[in-house]
Parts: sequence; C-alpha cells; structure tokens
Amino acid sequence: MPHFFIKTEDKKDNQIIISDSENYRHLAKALRIKRGEKLFLIDENQIQYETVVKDIDSSKIICEIEKAYPSKRDLDFDLYLAQSPLRSDAQLTIMEKATELGIRGVYPVITDNCALNKTVLSKKQEKWQKVMYEASKQCERAKIPTCYDITTFENVFDNKFDKIIVLAERSADESLKQYLTKNKIKKSEKILVIIGPEGGFSQKEFDLFRGKNLPLLSLGDLILKAETAVIVGLGNIIYEYKG
Repeated sequence: MPHFFIKTEDKKDNQIIISDSENYRHLAKALRIKRGEKLFLIDENQIQYETVVKDIDSSKIICEIEKAYPSKRDLDFDLYLAQSPLRSDAQLTIMEKATELGIRGVYPVITDNCALNKTVLSKKQEKWQKVMYEASKQCERAKIPTCYDITTFENVFDNKFDKIIVLAERSADESLKQYLTKNKIKKSEKILVIIGPEGGFSQKEFDLFRGKNLPLLSLGDLILKAETAVIVGLGNIIYEYKG
C-alpha cells in the first residue's frame, strides 16, 4: 500500500485522525480500507508512521501509531532536472520516474526543437505535478518534488547550482562517468541535469552551454530516446555518488 501524506496537526497523542476529504475518500471509498488493516502515513517533517486502523466513520479514519521514525527515502544531495517536454505518455513517464529517482524539481524548458508549444505546455503543468504527487506516495517519498513553471535555460541558470550537467550524446566531450570521477558529487550539493528533446539541441543552445563552460556529457555509445536518457542519466548520477 502506498504512503499517504498527513499533517503533524493530525496526530493526537498516539493516534492519527484522517479527516481531509481527499485522503478519506481515497482510503474509505476507493480502497475500502477496514478496521485492523495496516496504514503507512508520512508528515511534512518527514516522519513516517506505521499505523493500524482502529475506527472509520462517515467523515474520518482513526489510526493508532505502532511505529514512528524519520524517513530515509531521500537523496542527501539536491538533484534537479531541466528538460524539454515530450508528447503525451512519454512526459508522464519522465515525471513519474524522475520522482522515483529522488528528483527535487523539474524545470520544463522550451527549447528550439521542443515538441510542444508554450500554450499547450502551460495546460499540462498541473497534471505533471499531480503525477509527481502520486509517484511520491507510491515510492514512499517524504518530499514531493516540484514541477516548476514553463521556462527557458537562461531563467534556469539564474538559480544557483553547484554542478550543471548537459547530456548530449552526439556532441559530448566525455562520458558522464569520466566527468563524475574527476568532479565527485558532495553531500548537500545542488546538481542540475539538462536533457534535450528528441530532435536534440540547436546550435544556438550548444553555443549557450559552451559559453557558460558547461560539460557536454555522454551516457555511452548508444543513442537513447529522451525519456530513456532521463532514467539512465539520473540513475547513473545516483550510482556514482559516493556520499
């Protein structure tokens, strides 16, 4: 069963009272949870609760706490993704898998070869955030990542990052592994990973990256679809981290 998000104020002594409409409806109506069943909850302070359902009425669920402990489902460095949105299910896959891989936030970036225009993109942001919320529950994450407003690389670079990594298979200077061997990620660092659209980056975008002295890195000899590159890229960064 996935975790459900609660607020610290829902905890009363050794009980948690679930009365917000979304959680109540999901648990009582959709999942039809019953007295005696186990329920996993997590609050905004990243405390996980293992509970058992003691009572259910028409407006609330009362759970008794059996165990409480800090959540460990998190990276100890801050990983962000700046990515040119794809069409339909491919983008939903990216949002879901990036969340599972511990991303802190995703910057949907309009690139020269972006598959979608800004008007279409702005209508999808709420859905992407919802996917990240649901994925956080499924993989027991304490922190829900943020889907930021539609933006540009110039605006993303206004934020302070300790490392910015551009994955660009056909124009790479070295591999991601070679780069991280020489530039190890440290605890609490803020890392931005940039991945382009299926059509690749434009020359103008490459000039922007090189003008900022950003490393252009490869994931190997294979050419990957953009959604695959996100999963492989983030996964390899996590693997190479030696915290």
